[in-house]
Amino acid sequence: MIKESEVSCMILDGMKQEIKGKGIKIVLTEGHDPRVLKAAVKLADDQMVQPVMTGDASVINALGKELGLDLSKLDIIDIGTYQEMPNLVDTFVELRKGKATKEQAQDLLKESSYFGTMLVKQGIADGLVGGATYSTADTVRPALQLVKTKPGAKLVSSCFIMFKGDKKYVMGDCAININPSSEDLVEIAKESAVTARTFGIEPKVAFLSYSTKGSGSGEAVDKVVEAVKLMNEADVDFDFDGEFQFDAAVDPTVGKLKAPDSKVAGVANTFIFPSIEAGNIGYKIAQRWGEYNALGPILQGLNAPINDLSRGCSEEDVYELSIVTAAQSLNK
Repeated sequence: MIKESEVSCMILDGMKQEIKGKGIKIVLTEGHDPRVLKAAVKLADDQMVQPVMTGDASVINALGKELGLDLSKLDIIDIGTYQEMPNLVDTFVELRKGKATKEQAQDLLKESSYFGTMLVKQGIADGLVGGATYSTADTVRPALQLVKTKPGAKLVSSCFIMFKGDKKYVMGDCAININPSSEDLVEIAKESAVTARTFGIEPKVAFLSYSTKGSGSGEAVDKVVEAVKLMNEADVDFDFDGEFQFDAAVDPTVGKLKAPDSKVAGVANTFIFPSIEAGNIGYKIAQRWGEYNALGPILQGLNAPINDLSRGCSEEDVYELSIVTAAQSLNK
């Protein structure tokens, strides 16, 4: 039986080869947390990324000493004594375009999530990983306000990479958009396809529903049908189809029966859920009952790679998501 850590190594090997030794700078906003600090040291020792720790330097150094860690390879930036803070404040006010005063900017930039995001915005770092001790909203809010969505994107979405053995799938959006519109589903699908390719998955995108090709009806079905119609009008270079029930999307026998002419039915690997409740429930069923490992949520649609940790994350989770974020920085 393959161990979880071995599976993680298998799906990340390509990314590691791609980023190793390139000095990609990833901000880790919670250097006061033992899991994050241990992961940062390992990342630096393995030459995966150049970790940039933000916060109170004295606290970070004291924790490193307590844990017996060598922090000499880390970039540690003390927010309270950062010499370029006045420039960051001015840029913050300019970016917010009247929505934040200088005093408000100064207060917000004392928070590591905002400060770290501004380092990414300024090009001082290539990406950011946070959320081990704060909520997804506290990761996404600064990203939307400062880094903003990339050209052509209107929203931030998320996906999980689900893996077990040599099986890899993408599930989105399971963490950000509560009730996406048809247009939103199209954007989520496009961004999830990009993420799939980052992980070496050639996307076959299935728009999921409780209906397969008209077998059911209702507003929720109509929304997905419209999304597929809009997708057909878009210029994309991957296979997609829908609306599908999950069995029609993944089981070749059912797929052939219900959608015999589809290139995706029965062989889908990238699943677009119609709502956050469906997505969240779906990936957790796969995780708990199907014994799939879940990597994410990986944020999509931003101008720079910024990713969110679970507050229940492990040191290994921090390590892996930092590698993913570094790989995303090469493909942005």
